Amino acid sequence: MATPTSATRSTRSSTAPPPAASSTSATTWTRSRASRAPTGATSSTPEFVLPEIDSDHIVSLFEGNSNLFWAERLGREHLGGMNDLWVKQCGISHTGSFKDLGMTALVSQVNRLRRAPLSRPINGVGCASTGDTSAALSAYCAAAGIPAIVFLPADRISLQQLIQPIANGATVLSLDTDFDGCMRLIREVTAELPIYLANSLNSLRLEGQKTAAIEILQQFNWQVPDWVIIPGGNLGNIYAFYKGFEMCRALGLVDRVPRLVCAQAANANPLYRYYKSGWTDFQSLVAGTTFASAIQIGDPVSIDRAVVALKATDGIVEEATEEELMDATALADLTGMFACPHTGVALAALFKLRDQGIIGTNDRTVVVSTAHGLKFTQSKIDYHDKNIKDMLCQYANPPISVKPDFGSVMDVLQKKLNVLGS
Repeated sequence: MATPTSATRSTRSSTAPPPAASSTSATTWTRSRASRAPTGATSSTPEFVLPEIDSDHIVSLFEGNSNLFWAERLGREHLGGMNDLWVKQCGISHTGSFKDLGMTALVSQVNRLRRAPLSRPINGVGCASTGDTSAALSAYCAAAGIPAIVFLPADRISLQQLIQPIANGATVLSLDTDFDGCMRLIREVTAELPIYLANSLNSLRLEGQKTAAIEILQQFNWQVPDWVIIPGGNLGNIYAFYKGFEMCRALGLVDRVPRLVCAQAANANPLYRYYKSGWTDFQSLVAGTTFASAIQIGDPVSIDRAVVALKATDGIVEEATEEELMDATALADLTGMFACPHTGVALAALFKLRDQGIIGTNDRTVVVSTAHGLKFTQSKIDYHDKNIKDMLCQYANPPISVKPDFGSVMDVLQKKLNVLGS
């Protein structure tokens, strides 16, 4: 049996069959502009995203077509023998996050509009961000020569995320508030100034992001997974995945959609609380600090869309504490990944749903990894240094200080090999 296109499989035992078959990924079409054009989420599938866009208006940075990683060892050793566990690595992209999929669509449309005669010209594009949106917006705007303005909550995103819009020439406003405060301000500003709003409140973003769902189906040769687990903050992405799956069902490409799980950090969990109330009592909240900083959002703008997606797919909402998400991230790393904390939230939700018997051993399950782990190295450093207050860090793997002589090195290695061999 063939394995998924653009999929990475760890070394397989002779008794474990390949869990999936495939043909092509969702970004196999190409457009032609002097034979140098990129293949991306918008440029390769414009009829699914922006049907009337001219190829000369498309702004693409080779986004999409991301790896589908067979997490065989994690499933086998830590999840009760799951042999059909996959991680859709959307963070392996130009700016290191899934936000590229939506930003190519949005910036392409802005590029088109800026060349059209408008009564109110668009002077720039703006967003509020917890880090990844600003990085994606800044890069795509820089490629297109469009001014970008980003509102960031001061001291609440990683340095790796902060430097991206700065390096790409965006106007960066660091505000002494949280993401929700930044979001309120950018909406007020874009109502007054000729600045185009780029947050996921804008449906163009979701049109691009839905292509990740199409990719998953094509990488599985149009076999629908049983479960797809997605980290949730502002909640646009879970609706985008639902949109992609439902579009393929409506077109007759598949006969069903997977069940969706939205995973939230316990410190920023308004959707989880709403779900536990039986969808009767939504209350926004002030999000607490979480290592999963990109989903540190207490008043998600796409709450209604997320509920539609979850109800339509008989979906589930689960949460993860800080220790649960960091342990899950560390376990994933120890089996060959380099996961971001948000992927850790989704993996922690998977551990819980396996323990509860909701997700079965043989269920084909896809965990969506939303960003690259290299954006969040400080959290990994603190974990492996056991430098996180009130956290055991049970999977920490700190470096060993050794004297620079043969005997000392041999003592350490022999002890280590004895432990590994026992």
